[in-house]
Amino acid sequence: MARIQRKASRRRRAPKVRFAVIGQGHFAQTAILPAFAHCKRAKLTAIFSDDETKLAALRRRFHVEQALPYAQLDEFLRSGAVDAVYIAVTNDRHVEFTERAAAAGVHVLCEKPMAASGAHAERMIAVCQRAHVKLMIAYRLHFDQANLAAVEIIKGGRIGEPRYLSAIFSQQVTPGNTRTQRAHAGGPLRDLGIYCINAARYLFRDEPIEVTALAGSKPGDPRFREVDEQVGALLRFPEDRLAQITCSFGAADVASCVVLGTKGRLRLEPAFDLAALALEVEVKGKTRRRTFKAHDQVAPEIDELAACIREGRDPEPSGLEGLADMRVIEAIEASARTGMRVAVDRVFPERRPTALQARRVPPAHGGDGVHVQPPGQ
Repeated sequence: MARIQRKASRRRRAPKVRFAVIGQGHFAQTAILPAFAHCKRAKLTAIFSDDETKLAALRRRFHVEQALPYAQLDEFLRSGAVDAVYIAVTNDRHVEFTERAAAAGVHVLCEKPMAASGAHAERMIAVCQRAHVKLMIAYRLHFDQANLAAVEIIKGGRIGEPRYLSAIFSQQVTPGNTRTQRAHAGGPLRDLGIYCINAARYLFRDEPIEVTALAGSKPGDPRFREVDEQVGALLRFPEDRLAQITCSFGAADVASCVVLGTKGRLRLEPAFDLAALALEVEVKGKTRRRTFKAHDQVAPEIDELAACIREGRDPEPSGLEGLADMRVIEAIEASARTGMRVAVDRVFPERRPTALQARRVPPAHGGDGVHVQPPGQ
């Protein structure tokens, strides 16, 4: 009997899924790398960068086994030393590193936006399918208690039928940040607006039909030579529901989402931050407010991919989730460019986030960044 119990215990303590993190920008250093301390199913095995100072400092700080330059990536992936990669490089390089990981049979967790274009997103999905590896997109709010509570409140009909959504996400971007560079597929729509778009999609539980958009910049600001300062768009969903989104790299820090229904309203503010989030519901003149403590929003998504790998199931959010947002982003960009309404080439993910995905993990502490600047002023 004792022998059987020892075997069962070993099965429960299955080896953790080994991850390499590719790219050591500000978010990687302050949110991704420290998140592994809270992962139950995953461990940080390797980091990649071409900055030797970053590699040396981060290897010591996070006790990483391997800290290597990009030139050694393909050989390392083929060695079988890791099971999955977390891709945290600039948007334009997501497709490249996804293809390299898939070619080595390594699973992929990729930051959002999924790619520089819908065509690149489709390539990423196809190459992972051919290689029989998992592809998950890092939508951290799909595991966040506040946003998933909002999902359930709306699904449950507490504010009646949802008719209108308004989402705002803005910050003052740091001059010279890669998010202000066209070559890296930057701009406020892809960096901030994607949160508003994704929220509209998971709160309405549907895909927009068409969009109308405007974009522009205050003259004379050198930060916006290559990308727009701000973008505003109106998204029309089935049953004539509307979602208005505004995102900006030149305004005060705001992260807000309001949904108006036929019986009441729901408000998340802050809605998309890594800090504490607040949820307010007003029905028939009575308001209830709940604050959710700050927590690690990255560890749950890493652990979810690890669980999908071990259990042989597909992740949510999947590559189709990322592609759906890319299709909306490209429609908004086309509308802002032409001044016309633009139809969305709609994509429907296999599943949408629910309260069953909510995870509560203590806050992560990554320390000061090494050779990086915060994205906002």
